[in-house]
Amino acid sequence: MKRALFEEDHEQFRELAVEFNARQIAGKYAQWEKEHQIPREVWQSAGENGLLGLAVPEEFGGMGIDDYRFRVVLDEEFVRSGHLAVALALHLHDDLVLPYLLAYGSQDLKQRWLPRFVDGSTITSCAFTEPGAGSDLRGVRTKAVRDGDDWLVSGQKTFIGNGAYGDAAVVLARTDGQTARAGEDSFTLFMVERSEGYSNGQPFDKMGLRASDTAELFFDEVRVSDADRIGEVGQGLAYVKEQLPQARLAIAVAASAICTAAFDQALAHAGERSAFGQALTGFQNTRFELADLKTEAHVTQAFVDRAVLAFNEGELDAQEAAEVKLWASESAKKLTDKALQIHGGYGYIMEYPIAQSFTASRLLTIFGGTSEIMRETIGRAL
Repeated sequence: MKRALFEEDHEQFRELAVEFNARQIAGKYAQWEKEHQIPREVWQSAGENGLLGLAVPEEFGGMGIDDYRFRVVLDEEFVRSGHLAVALALHLHDDLVLPYLLAYGSQDLKQRWLPRFVDGSTITSCAFTEPGAGSDLRGVRTKAVRDGDDWLVSGQKTFIGNGAYGDAAVVLARTDGQTARAGEDSFTLFMVERSEGYSNGQPFDKMGLRASDTAELFFDEVRVSDADRIGEVGQGLAYVKEQLPQARLAIAVAASAICTAAFDQALAHAGERSAFGQALTGFQNTRFELADLKTEAHVTQAFVDRAVLAFNEGELDAQEAAEVKLWASESAKKLTDKALQIHGGYGYIMEYPIAQSFTASRLLTIFGGTSEIMRETIGRAL
């Protein structure tokens, strides 16, 4: 069955993504993994090549591309090249921060922030999660208090991608002045730039995707202009819920790409590796395992492709996004485990792509809402 997701424009864009991976990342990525950092010039190069902020309108320096298939192409090529942490870092910028500015930001806010998104001069993060509030965002304790025409933001965030070296974050803060259990209208979103009182901890020593820095953020009465408030006061939680489909679809896209890569990596290794006088593909058990890998990767890709088209048509709701995220992320976890087993001891060595796929996939059933939360979201809608 021929894959019908892409058109000629997408394949031309793929050539650009392939070239970017080869020219700007290949040969350097392993060092970035050790340093827990993607150099800033990579972001700037991505901006120069039109790989950031694809959905930003032309009036703000972008290309105004509202076709999510272009983001799919980017993710697939980062994964195919083994540069998974770069895929994550750009995903955080484009899928978890940008949508809030586009959907709810004032014209002034867009004029000040969006050009910096596109050219790579500003690296952003999404600061929702806290030590005591992950999937349950009503537990967020970071607060923003009015001070004249400004707000003073205080609190702590954790597990923040791009947090250590980023320049700004979209922050979910409580603005109702209460201490009891928060309600639907207790939170507001702010675009908070590094300034006095904004600091971060050391990058976490993660098991995978190490080049994409992840850290705690601390806000000690950081002064934020009301002009950097995103949308209406008290609507932050509602906005987060409205943007869940894109956030979860993005994770499913990455998971599907990892499924395909895991099969490709396992097949290549099994064809090259010999045991007992024959290639691994000569053993029926190996062929059966590869057959299962290929089939489930194909099923996952078909499901995700349909979700991408539904998102483009404005028809992907939160429950369907939870379904596709649940299936794709759990499949990636399972398939990379099977593919690693086919590699034997080589699969346990981090320089082998399957080892990086394995550790990356383990994040996907947690990040952006755990599989348990996905099941609860689906179950409640039955």
